[in-house]
Amino acid sequence: MQNPKIVFFDIDDTIYRKYTDTLRPSIGEAMRALKRRGILTAIATGRPPAAVPAKVRRLIDETGIDMLVTINGQYTEFRGKALQAYPMTETEMADMAAFFDSKGIAYAFVNNNEIAVSEATEWAVETLQHILPEFLTDREYFRKKPVYQMLAFFQTARDAELADKIAAAGLKTVRWHQNAVDMLRADGSKACGIARAVAELGIDMKDVMAFGDGPNDVEMLQTVGFGVAMDSGDAAAKAVADYICPSVDEDGVFQGLKTLGVIA
Repeated sequence: MQNPKIVFFDIDDTIYRKYTDTLRPSIGEAMRALKRRGILTAIATGRPPAAVPAKVRRLIDETGIDMLVTINGQYTEFRGKALQAYPMTETEMADMAAFFDSKGIAYAFVNNNEIAVSEATEWAVETLQHILPEFLTDREYFRKKPVYQMLAFFQTARDAELADKIAAAGLKTVRWHQNAVDMLRADGSKACGIARAVAELGIDMKDVMAFGDGPNDVEMLQTVGFGVAMDSGDAAAKAVADYICPSVDEDGVFQGLKTLGVIA
């Protein structure tokens, strides 16, 4: 695909290395090159806007990235203004909070501006330190502000034990850490968020390109017109991609866009 109308980029391990706080200069070059061609640029992430890393936020501001599809498609901004928002209901959250309390599992509520945990357990602190270390501790947070997804802190060994209840509530989990999952409505995802957002702009999904690396990028890579996976990414993401580019450490986004003829 040489002429997409918009290109979406995952953050972690696609344009940014979370554990080393690294964003390579070639990412900015790629964004500016897309702009020169009149192609819209966008972020698609599981993170809320408040947890976008400082270096990525600076990239957004300096290169004029047009759209942020955040919280796995549940909250979208276009040119700095809210475009779409899909909050969970208070009943859904109260039900799941009571369930996790009964299982001894800590959880969190994700708003666009902050994250509030039920309790600051070791796993909660450890998993959030590279996402949003300045989190709140408030198990009643969901009664006060909109919440777009929950987090739950448990390992894969407990997946089967919890799956039926989560599914019965009309929710699903997306694992992003060995000790943590995102939990959102079953029909929610980055892919759905992208589809809804580009429809508002009058863009067909066949004219959308996306770069990603993780399990929560699989549906996105399958759904857009052209999906690109990072060579260092998850096997499932690479299996569904139309193209595999070098890793983030090898300027994969820039090299991929250039090889595909999207930028010169």
